[in-house]
Amino acid sequence: MLRTRIATSYIKRTIRPLYSATQATPKSVFLDSDWDRAIDIYPGMVFARTTGENVSLIGATNGTPANEVPYGLGALYVGGDGIDEVLDSGINAFSVWVMSPDAEFEILAPAFDTGSTWTDPGNGTEVLVHAIATGAYQGKLAPAGQTGRGTLSTAPVARLIKVNSATKITIGGLR
Repeated sequence: MLRTRIATSYIKRTIRPLYSATQATPKSVFLDSDWDRAIDIYPGMVFARTTGENVSLIGATNGTPANEVPYGLGALYVGGDGIDEVLDSGINAFSVWVMSPDAEFEILAPAFDTGSTWTDPGNGTEVLVHAIATGAYQGKLAPAGQTGRGTLSTAPVARLIKVNSATKITIGGLR
């Protein structure tokens, strides 16, 4: 059971499933115990599998962070907005959304990089969305070709469906 503290009950979750009933799967996993909580995690940030049923923010494992394969979008807060749902539960239980091609999610800032140029082509051109795998923006979504905020994951995470506002985007699963 997730509990909301009165002091933070006004905060909106930064991931909102739009088409997910049969288009995306919320998978029950565990936050890797090696995660040091160095970066605040907001729902909608990108995770990679480590071992077994464990996940960690993409780029947090050993090796080449950009080559990690994105597994899904985090569903819980881990330090973001002063909320740590994993610590509050007393165990490392976590959840990630794994998208199929027809899944759609709204993602609110700060789960994506608002400093990048998000351009909605409006003509059917597919804009791929990657995860930033290094640096202070680790785990946040960024459009393909973005530079300056950290190394992007080699594999895309999703596709951009539309730019709703400066603080909200809609993404969909990969085709």
